[in-house]
Amino acid sequence: MPRKPRTAVELSDAAAEVVRDLNHATQSAKGELVYPGDAYKTVASLKLLTQRLPQSFDQLSDFLGRLTQTGAVTADYGTPDGHLVNARSALASAAITAQTLTEHLDRAHSALAPLGYDIDPQ
Repeated sequence: MPRKPRTAVELSDAAAEVVRDLNHATQSAKGELVYPGDAYKTVASLKLLTQRLPQSFDQLSDFLGRLTQTGAVTADYGTPDGHLVNARSALASAAITAQTLTEHLDRAHSALAPLGYDIDPQ
């Protein structure tokens, strides 16, 4: 039987857990990072992750914009439209921040590119 596609909530939960696992794997005591190439490849993957985040943020914002049009949203306090506007603004800022993070990771990736591992250091 085909596997049911995971929802946005399930996927974002899984992504958070994978990052948690990455945080553990990059601890010095774990010894999983051995060569400069390990850092190079890890940074490259993180750069790819941050490049993809703005699309998710934009699509979440679009969804919230459609909710605004339906009028089917309530709020425990304040107005739903006010909360939706604030959420959409924060998501736009998050997209810009992710782009900035990508640029910094690109710089780190480039700086790591020429490094190798000397098996016989003096």
